[in-house]
Parts: sequence; structure tokens; C-alpha cells
Amino acid sequence: MNDILFRQESDSIGTLDVPAEAYYGVQTLRAKQNFRITGHRMHPSFIMSLAALKKAAAITNKEIGTLDAARADAIITACDEIIGGKLHDEFIVDPIQGGAGTSANMNANEVIANRATELMGGKKGEYIVHPNDHVNMAQSTNDVFPTAGKMTVLELIPGLIAQLNRLVDALLAKGVEFDDVIKMGRTQLQDAVPVRLGQSFNAYAHLMMRDIARIEHAVKELSFINMGGTAIGTAVNANPDYLANIAKNVNQVSGLRIELASDLIDATQNTDAFVTISSALKGCAVDLSKISNDLRLLSSGPRTGVAEINLPAKQNGSSIMPGKVNPVIPEVVSQVAFLVIGNDMTVVMASEAGQLELNAFEPVMFHTIFESITTLTNGISTFVDNCVEGITANREHCAELLENSVGTVTALCPYIGYKQAADLAKESLKKNIPIRRLILDKGIMDEEKLTEILDPMKMTYPTYNNVEFKK
Repeated sequence: MNDILFRQESDSIGTLDVPAEAYYGVQTLRAKQNFRITGHRMHPSFIMSLAALKKAAAITNKEIGTLDAARADAIITACDEIIGGKLHDEFIVDPIQGGAGTSANMNANEVIANRATELMGGKKGEYIVHPNDHVNMAQSTNDVFPTAGKMTVLELIPGLIAQLNRLVDALLAKGVEFDDVIKMGRTQLQDAVPVRLGQSFNAYAHLMMRDIARIEHAVKELSFINMGGTAIGTAVNANPDYLANIAKNVNQVSGLRIELASDLIDATQNTDAFVTISSALKGCAVDLSKISNDLRLLSSGPRTGVAEINLPAKQNGSSIMPGKVNPVIPEVVSQVAFLVIGNDMTVVMASEAGQLELNAFEPVMFHTIFESITTLTNGISTFVDNCVEGITANREHCAELLENSVGTVTALCPYIGYKQAADLAKESLKKNIPIRRLILDKGIMDEEKLTEILDPMKMTYPTYNNVEFKK
């Protein structure tokens, strides 16, 4: 083999030819060969979280005197480069991997070790700074990998919350814009009673507010880490001073606010916090898809459907039917929801599969949670920009549908009773005569009283026998 193009490295399995210019080493290359699964690489934020942890560990080991300053400083500089976006192409391990994340951890150790070795005047593969002895000092995959997973979620969630807040604002704005638009409410897709279109959009906004609260509550559980617990939470090979200072330095490096779990063995073997956040993401996805379904129904037509609202036209809807425009943005939001809902089942099963002192299935757990957060964030962004903000109301059509509906007869029940109101509704439908005219023709009620009772705007406020509810 050409020595210019490759260098030989060995591990406990044997020897491999590693590309001479690669910052990764033999264990990373072996993982690359073993785990050809998704065709993707690890999430950039996860790579930066790994580097942040390695930097915090080097700072801590330097402070307590277990790692010499020269090596520590070289490791810190190498980590800073990765945190800054460099060397990400050297992280070649598939995000779904066997070994509970050991391959990802070693990928980081080898890249950082080789870059630190260069900074100290050595060549790649010489390992003046060793991947295990120096970069991984006082650590195990079993505390580094789950902590990096938690840090990544904590880094990604604010972007999702920001988009959800934008959606809430957009929905509330539509609530104000459409407050005077009265439409027919529907239950089980059948006419019910009047509702203001603005009320519908306000309801969507409050639904999203609850999702934000659930996500923010769930993410708090990820603020407790097991760094320093090493292999199974007993802190084997970790200096007590390291254990006392690692969380402080992780916070300093990352800007996060995290702390050591009170029970490191529990925090090492159990992954319930990831189930909690995944469940909150799933709930948000379900609610987003429900809203999308409503918007598709309300905009259906435009001539033969409900057509009470118009969605912004974003692209041609058909390759064969000229002029057809489809609700593509709500459609893609629902597809994002389907993905997130499926991802949640993956997280649930992966968490359940943990055994004894470690869960070996965190790689697929993290991959799917990161995907859920990213796709939700992007899906909500396009939902706001390309759909919600541009929705308009078909005011005249809403009024026409309302006038022709028999649902308003419900307001008469306190005055004429359910039985007579039901008979009027049936007759109205059978003879195609509006309820108002039918009542006046039969002399059941005078026009002034009927107009007051059947005022559709009044029907959208809590009232009974002309007494309005005051909160």
C-alpha cells in the first residue's frame, strides 16, 4: 500500500490502512465499514456537543492536574475548531450504530487527538495526544454520548420554540383579522352552530401555546447529566475533583445550565427523559396536523367544497389539470407530523430495550429526536411564511352558507323547546325554506324577537335566554 496515501493503525481487532490525511483513525474507519445504515452523518449540533464535552473535560483535567497543560491546551484548541464548524467532514460514522455510541465517541476522540497532535508539532497517527488516554481521560462513551445527546436537544429546542411562537403570533393575528367573520361551525363535518372564524384561529393559537408549555416542561428533564459517572455511573477512573468540577466547565463551554444528576447510575442506565421530550414533540405534531387538516377542509373547492377561506397559492397543483392549486403547505406539515409520530415510537421502543446498567440503543433514539426537532422547526417555519400569514376569508360565502343552514335553530330551543325546533329543522331541509322564513310564516314568533334570537354574532358569545356570560 502506498505510504503517501495511507497510514497503518491498529486496534484490538487488528490493523487497517487509514487515509494519510484523515483526522479520524482506525476505530472510526472500522465503524464506517460496519455501519452503512442511513447514508447520513451525525447531526452538526451533536458533533459540536461532543467537542464541547471534550473541551470541558480537558479544562477540568488540566485544572486538577491530571493532564499536562500542553496536551490540554492542544485538545482545547482542536475542540474550539470543531465547535467553530471545522473538521466536521472528518466525522464519518453513521448516526445509527451498534455499541451504544462508542463509535461516535471514538470518532471525536481520534479527530481531536490527531488535530491536537498536529498543533503540538506531530503528524497524524503519531498520537502525541492519545485518543483514549488524553482526549477521553476520565470519560466513557456511557457518560459522554448521552450527555451530548441531551446538550444537542437543549441546543435545538430554542429554534423550535421560536418558530412555534411565530405560529402563535400569526394565528392570533388572524384571530383579530377574522373576528367579524361569522361562519357555520361543524361537528362530525355536519352543520352545528355559528362561530366566528377568528375564534377558530384563536383556538388554534391556544392549542399551540399548550404545546410550547409541554415542550418547555419536558426539556427541563434533560438538564441533568451523568458526566463523570464513566462506564456505569460509579465514576470508575474519574478523579473526585474531576467529578466535582466537570458540570461547571460544561456550562462554561456550552453556555447551557445543566447539573450532575443526583444518581449517576440512574442517569446512565435510564433514558426516560428522552421519551418525555419525544412525546411532547409527538403531541405538537398531532396538533399541527389537526390544524392542517382543518385548513385543507375549510379551503376545499374552491367551487364545490367548503371554500370559507383561501390559502396562498404556492405552486401548480397538477400536471394535467390546468389552473388547479393544491394545499401543499398543510400537506407537507401533516407529512412532517407523520414522521415525528413514527419517530416517537422508535424512541419508545429504543428506551424500553435498555438492559441493566446501560441502554445500547441511544444512537437511533438521538437520531430520530434530532430529526423530529429539525423537521418540526422547518415545517412550522414554512407553515407560517407560506400559509398562515397569507390566509384570507371568503366573507360573503361564509354569510351565505350560514344563512342557508338550519343550525341556527338551536338558539330557539330555550324558547320553543327541542321537539318543535327539531321539527322546524326537518321541514326547513325538506322544503328548502330558510328557518327564519318558516318561523315567520307559521307565526311562531314575531320578527323583532326572532331577529334578536337568531343574531349570528350574538350566538358566538356565551348566552342563555338573552343573558350573556361575564367572566
